[in-house]
Amino acid sequence: ARDLDFTREGSSPWGAPVLAPAPCSLADVMSEQLARELHEESNPFPEIPDTDLDLTCTPEAETSSDLMLAQMLQMEFDREFDTQLRREERKFNGDSKVSISFENYRMVHPYEDSDSSEDEVDWQDTRHDPYKADKPTTIPKKGFVGKGKNITTKHDEEVCGRKNTARMDNFAPEVQVGDGIGMDLKLSNHVYNALKRHCDTEQRRSARLHEKKEHSTAEQAVDPRTRLLMYKMVNAGILENINGCISTGKESVVFHANGGSFEEKIVPEECVLKVFKTTLNEFKNRDKYIKDDYRFKDRFSKLNPRKIIRLWAEKEMHNLSRMKKAGIPCPEVVILKKHILVMSFIGKDHVPAPKLKDSTLSSEDMKKAYYQVLNIMQRLYQDCNLVHADLSEYNMLWHDGQVWFIDVSQSIEPTHPHGLEFLFRDCRNVAKFFQKAGVAEALNVFELFNTVSGLQINSDNEADFLAQIEALEKRNEDHVQKSGKKIFTDTSDGSPPQLNTDDD
Repeated sequence: ARDLDFTREGSSPWGAPVLAPAPCSLADVMSEQLARELHEESNPFPEIPDTDLDLTCTPEAETSSDLMLAQMLQMEFDREFDTQLRREERKFNGDSKVSISFENYRMVHPYEDSDSSEDEVDWQDTRHDPYKADKPTTIPKKGFVGKGKNITTKHDEEVCGRKNTARMDNFAPEVQVGDGIGMDLKLSNHVYNALKRHCDTEQRRSARLHEKKEHSTAEQAVDPRTRLLMYKMVNAGILENINGCISTGKESVVFHANGGSFEEKIVPEECVLKVFKTTLNEFKNRDKYIKDDYRFKDRFSKLNPRKIIRLWAEKEMHNLSRMKKAGIPCPEVVILKKHILVMSFIGKDHVPAPKLKDSTLSSEDMKKAYYQVLNIMQRLYQDCNLVHADLSEYNMLWHDGQVWFIDVSQSIEPTHPHGLEFLFRDCRNVAKFFQKAGVAEALNVFELFNTVSGLQINSDNEADFLAQIEALEKRNEDHVQKSGKKIFTDTSDGSPPQLNTDDD
């Protein structure tokens, strides 16, 4: 050790050196004995040895080599890093079913001992693939290896078999390819191609089914988007709860619900949700009811098929509002949300009112119902300027001794190119039902049509009667195209709409 001489008390030890330092080797510089002596000389207070310190290296470990010391320190640092990495991995993954591995960030050393810590998890080492063959056959770019009889090409059965087995990992996640750890699997080209075609077909089929499930409303069931709209109505307080399906039809599914509170209007105690089916099968032949309706004609041409379904719900809302304003017994509209129409419930205590077809009425009640239907048809045509276009005993309810009209989404105005034809069809259905029910006062289809419409068409032959109706519609359509005005208009004295023949 070097001898440091201080001439006076308090002088700096870093003053001018008395003697030049003697040259020393690297081993002397790294000597622990020399470091300890220098530390003791610079520190007047001796340190108390820490007896609880857990040294990584044992007393017998060799510490004379600088390389060994550096390796031991680095390994101890990497152990602490890996421990912290495991904590971060557990915190990041949590309880998720899909976990993320931090293995690539782990500090791995070839000299690491196996027993590190008790809470250490098993790290998956993907560098060793258990599916890999013991002696993989590699084919160079030239396409073959070996010579003569020992030649092996890229079309070799075993080579292709192993390659096809490895390609199975690229199949869709839902395809169960099995577990082949420790097995040298070989899949022929024929089997692999058949499996691949099957997987592709199933994947396309699954995608179609999923799309259909997500965008369709089936019998007594709703798609997720519709269900979300219904939940939002309950959360907003418009409805207290939705009970269940009470009716299904060609174009909609009807649910019963308990009314809640709404800012703008009083919600009835019992309501119904009319959910229009979002499948297009039922609407392919029904666009004629709306595409020629002047109220929706411009919008109809600009919408895609799915948005047209919302137009049906909006059309029924407007028709019901017009009927309610005229005092016709019909459901009262509460709110419209896309393709869901909330209306008042026709019935009592969760029991819907029976259809006129299913109601058991006496002869007096049936006669009373007939005159009510006749009066409602006249008011619907004259006051509301509407034609039901699908009127039958299935769309009329009997409740509290009164007939109620429902299902008016397809209702049109008389100026529609086929408005009079639809009115004649409604009159035929009504006349046939009440005549079969034994109502002697029931008018025939021709008399009922003239009574409702106010037109005087004289014919007892259905073909001739329809021919005159088509002629009226044709003249009306030609006039509308020329002048852009409606011919069948309401009169101020409440009389039926009359045909304007000024241009003829």
